[in-house]
Amino acid sequence: MSSKQRKRPGRRLLMFILVLVIGFGALVAGSMRHKASLTPGLALDLEGGTQLILTPTTSDGSAISDEDVEQAIEVIRQRVDASGVSEAQISRQGGQNIVVSLPGKPSQATLELVRTSAVMYFRPVLRILPGSAQQAAKNIASQNPSGAATPAPTAQPSPSASSEATQPAADSEGAEEEGAGEGEQPAATPAPTAQPTAQSTAQPRTPEEIAKQLADVNQDGVISSDPLPAQDKTNSSDSWITEKLLYDGYMTDCSDPKNLTGQTQDPKVAVISCSKEAGSRQHGAYILGPAEITGTELKSANSGLETDSRGQATNQWVVSLAFNADGTKKFAELSKRLLAYRDQASAAGAQGAQNQQAQSSGDKAQFAIVLDGLTIMASGFNETVHSPITDGRVQITGGFTQNQANTLANQLSFGSLPLSFTVQSEQQISATLGTEQLRNGLIAGLIGFALIILYLAWQYRGLAVVAVASLVVAAAGTYLVIATLSATMGYRLSLAGVAGLIISIGITVDSFIIYFERIRDEVRQGRTLRTAIDEGWKHARRTILVSDAVNLVAAIVLYFLAVGGVQGFAFTLGVTTCVDLAIIIFFTHPMMEWIVRFRFFGEGHRLSGLDPEHLGATSSTYGRGREAVADRVAGSLARRKAEARRNAESPQRAAEESDGEAADDEAEQQEGDVVDVAADKGKDGETK
Repeated sequence: MSSKQRKRPGRRLLMFILVLVIGFGALVAGSMRHKASLTPGLALDLEGGTQLILTPTTSDGSAISDEDVEQAIEVIRQRVDASGVSEAQISRQGGQNIVVSLPGKPSQATLELVRTSAVMYFRPVLRILPGSAQQAAKNIASQNPSGAATPAPTAQPSPSASSEATQPAADSEGAEEEGAGEGEQPAATPAPTAQPTAQSTAQPRTPEEIAKQLADVNQDGVISSDPLPAQDKTNSSDSWITEKLLYDGYMTDCSDPKNLTGQTQDPKVAVISCSKEAGSRQHGAYILGPAEITGTELKSANSGLETDSRGQATNQWVVSLAFNADGTKKFAELSKRLLAYRDQASAAGAQGAQNQQAQSSGDKAQFAIVLDGLTIMASGFNETVHSPITDGRVQITGGFTQNQANTLANQLSFGSLPLSFTVQSEQQISATLGTEQLRNGLIAGLIGFALIILYLAWQYRGLAVVAVASLVVAAAGTYLVIATLSATMGYRLSLAGVAGLIISIGITVDSFIIYFERIRDEVRQGRTLRTAIDEGWKHARRTILVSDAVNLVAAIVLYFLAVGGVQGFAFTLGVTTCVDLAIIIFFTHPMMEWIVRFRFFGEGHRLSGLDPEHLGATSSTYGRGREAVADRVAGSLARRKAEARRNAESPQRAAEESDGEAADDEAEQQEGDVVDVAADKGKDGETK
């Protein structure tokens, strides 16, 4: 072994310790910036939390089935506990009520996820109102307090979308920039919006007067509940709109927080909807037609980086949707109708027409995704799309950041809930076990740790230093991983998780024992210490990998088949098994290679745990001189094999090289004889 190779174990140890130090440094920095905590979060059984009782209802008053309730529970579980380890408890109470218990102090966003009913529909856009009557009245009052004539609210450009024939790309309502595609995905084009006009010479000043003037389509001075004239009877038809609906739409202030809380809406009629991002938009409410597609017909929604026509990833984040069979058929029909409206608006724009009919067609070329009565996205199709989307695969673009794309994907994925909810009660609950049980569990772990150290010291003597150091590093690594997972993915430690941590001590010690015993077996067979470490590691590594693989498979199976505390136990067991593998490979084995450089271990002191006489070795093969000879003997054997290969390939060349190697072998033999004489005088090459 060269001096360079002998320095590698020390370097590997330093690198592994450096990784741990950097990890703890990052955790401390996150704690100082209030983005992480130095201690893991605790679960309901140890800390308590918030409990909500929800009563489900249907939008059409139909009966609620057990299947609907179970589906609702599953969706809520995905919302508040997508990782499966935040220890939230969701269960049924009294047949149909759903009880949601969240540990600690859940954020307002998490509570909203639970309170929100999550009824999702895809609706056609009928009108995009230019603004609210309340805002227009404020503008009139601030800009013209004397009462002079002021123009009515003007229309603002609406969000738009780009699309492919097989993967349409839509611009998100929450995005401030238009989506720009590459190859076959050109940039989005703004779609015009409707702008009702007022012919009255009297200048309205109150919100009611402004809304009445804008909603009075036929200018007869009366807000009628009769449908507007229409040429078709589709869900995009003006027959769904009344002057009363327009009036209510203008009276809806989408900047008012009370209009952004969401509500249950009838999917069979036209509705008024505000954007969830209305505070940052310029237009007012949406007038939407009856629902075309339900959220339950959306099969999947995933965020990711967009790929261009060459299959290479770009820097633009997109959300990809896939519908089931029914949703695919319905979206094909919807896209066919919206493309027709888009072409009408484009033709009118090319001719320079700016009438109300052209603007209405521009609005109707879009569809909206509505969650709990709020529009989370409205979009149309790009000019390059000439045929309906028939494969049920849609790609939404819109200048998303990664967080925006993930949020939209989660809203679409977890929004397909067939029920709405009423919050019956919301209260704080205390811990079912508390800190005393946690303290007792940790004390039990420390007692077990101390007993293991005593056993290792009695059984393995000096080798216990390696085992104890590895256990300490394993404990530090496990704590770092648990604290990091708590900060990044909401993991919370329950008493079952503590049990998993305690069991991991035994799993880690098993790995040490397997490794040490394999080394001692090699020593008993007369191998040198370095050779025993190398050979013992080769055999022990396979056994350790198989053992940990079995534990990991068991943890994974238990994680997916269980819920609650058992799932937390399985997660902790899996994490600590992975930590055990990292410790034994990157710390224990390099440390074992490193300590044999010291005479106490390298020459087999009787207290080192590697004493050949104590282990029953057939011959004493320790000592630096003896190991040097063993290395040279192994090298000579290798040279003889190489010489045999050369003889078979080129006899003449082999004959020329054999003369020089013969002299080297003779010198090595003489050196070996000197070492043998020295070794016979005393154990390990030392003179007694």
